[in-house]
Amino acid sequence: MTYQTIVYSAAAGIATITLNRPEALNTIVPPMPDEIEAAVTQAVRDPAVKVIVLRGAGRSFCGGFDFAGGFHHWDEQINTGGAWDPGKDFVFATAPALSPTQKFMSFWRSPKPVIAQVHGWCVGGGSDYALCADLVIASEDARIGTPYARMWGAYLSGMWIYRLGLTRAKEYALTGKPLSGREAADVGLINRAVPFAELEATVQRTAAQLATIPASQLAAMKLVVNQAYENMGLHSTQMLGPILDGLMRNTPEALRFIELAQAKGVRAVVTERDGPFGDYSQGPKEQQPDPNNVIRL
Repeated sequence: MTYQTIVYSAAAGIATITLNRPEALNTIVPPMPDEIEAAVTQAVRDPAVKVIVLRGAGRSFCGGFDFAGGFHHWDEQINTGGAWDPGKDFVFATAPALSPTQKFMSFWRSPKPVIAQVHGWCVGGGSDYALCADLVIASEDARIGTPYARMWGAYLSGMWIYRLGLTRAKEYALTGKPLSGREAADVGLINRAVPFAELEATVQRTAAQLATIPASQLAAMKLVVNQAYENMGLHSTQMLGPILDGLMRNTPEALRFIELAQAKGVRAVVTERDGPFGDYSQGPKEQQPDPNNVIRL
């Protein structure tokens, strides 16, 4: 298949899906969610593939949904006559054939294990991409967070909630503060953090080990764990989260936020949102990913 926003390859039992908008930090625009779903389907249908690896090209894994142009690339799905249509947004947010969140969940539903290889920024919807995977391995200097917790969004996949306990889930839901890869591993949000120089080798070694296990065994063990979380109400959470996300994108404050982004650029609104917290791009350089850590195709 030919893809616009990702690169797909497969070798030695491992399929690799690379988000490929490096000039825009692999931010999410159409048709990326559809292409992700199609690539996972391609890997599932390939009997030679045992494991899927998800990564991002350039200096970041994924910078979340792209709102630099005022989010107009989703107008057809959420607007009518130039105005937000809550009914259309509701359908878009919840229908499996349409919902970006449900397309991220193709990683969760795949019978083949998925490893997210995270470096650089992994924020907003990008964190949903990563946390829908089965294993998450990050560089120690990566930054994982949900800045939309402060403005213009709500949890989408709910994976932040299910991967963290109540105490930490509340803290990060209310503050939106980011974690380094090392901090994310320490609190149990992800599986492991390693120096960037070791990241690719660590992921490939882990994938190669999994590829020695029978596919049916991998599928059975993944399914039994997934089902436990489905029984905890994962699907219900994923219905509510995207609906709240639509509402939070259309409050008076959120509309002002996106208008400012259109008028003065994303940097202006990010400065306003994150300045009081002194994090993300407003934090000191030592609290940001190393821009020299780049994944090249």
